[in-house]
Amino acid sequence: MSAAFRFEVLRSEPGGARLGRLTTPHGVVDTPAFMPVATHGTVKGLAPRELRELGATIVLSNAYHLAQRPGVETIRALGGLHAFMGWDGPILTDSGGFQAMSLGQLVHVDDAGVHYRSHVDGRAGRLTPEEAVAVQEGLGVDIAMSLDECVPAAAPPATVARAVGRTTEWAARGLGARSRAETALFGIVQGGLDPALRAESARALTALGFDGYAVGGLSVGEPPEATVRVAAATVTLLPAARPRYLMGVGTPRDLLRFAAMGYDLFDCVLPTRNARNGTLFTRQGKLMIRNAAHARDARPVEDGCPCYTCTRFSRGALRHLVLAREMLGAQLATLHNLHFYLHLMRELRAALAEGSFPARAAAAAGAWA
Repeated sequence: MSAAFRFEVLRSEPGGARLGRLTTPHGVVDTPAFMPVATHGTVKGLAPRELRELGATIVLSNAYHLAQRPGVETIRALGGLHAFMGWDGPILTDSGGFQAMSLGQLVHVDDAGVHYRSHVDGRAGRLTPEEAVAVQEGLGVDIAMSLDECVPAAAPPATVARAVGRTTEWAARGLGARSRAETALFGIVQGGLDPALRAESARALTALGFDGYAVGGLSVGEPPEATVRVAAATVTLLPAARPRYLMGVGTPRDLLRFAAMGYDLFDCVLPTRNARNGTLFTRQGKLMIRNAAHARDARPVEDGCPCYTCTRFSRGALRHLVLAREMLGAQLATLHNLHFYLHLMRELRAALAEGSFPARAAAAAGAWA
């Protein structure tokens, strides 16, 4: 494990849920934790000060997108990603494996790595496992992800098996390319919905000795029950002494369910993307603020919620701002949704600390439990 990186399990539940503490060069992250998504170096609509006030301790950015624009050398010249973002806490970056899948015809993947046409300007580019590590180290992040091959849920078995083999080979190459002690490196378990391939991937990656382990290749079109089944089977294959990160999975129900399995880190665009579309998360479930029923509703989004949005704006006012496409509407909705997510994680940690999990956790999640 990187000398600048430490993970401790402070308390565990018989079912697998655990309270942890992740120490990085830019601060401590109490786990289980949700990482707001700052793909391009910003959480859309919010300043870093607001993220801190909401209780965020770590954010996720995307190395592929930042390498395309403004470029790693530009960010390095401006003091590194922390200074560039105005965020002094820990940063985790994804390497680009998921983007390689999502860019479709712009990408060709072979054993050497990912060959692509930039979605920004069409120029040809290449991303190898070694370059993926170099890009993330160049950004100066706290946690980097190994390059993996992510395939859709409907991919043929032979394609999934090939992706597992490549992911393992790329993981070893990425580890060999490390040069920055301040950046931890996580391996990503692949294998689709095949339990045998998931086990093969987990065994191979844990043998390599990463600082932490992620489970990727879920939330890519598979049925929800398949996500649960694969996540439950895979978490038991990962070392208990290392942080476990479930990538891209994140409804409030998901956070409760997968934290109970023993996952430590989560990310998802749902709270921010849904906010921009006028969908708010509450203990009673989703609230669609665009609905006409809220036009003259003087109540807050959620009674008793202490967030800035709920203490100062009515549903009727927020509805008007969202329908008028005022920037403030999206900002206020994002503030509330991230408050809901981050407060839920605080409640999960408190429940684990006092031994009242899952009862207190279920109460905090409300209708999502």
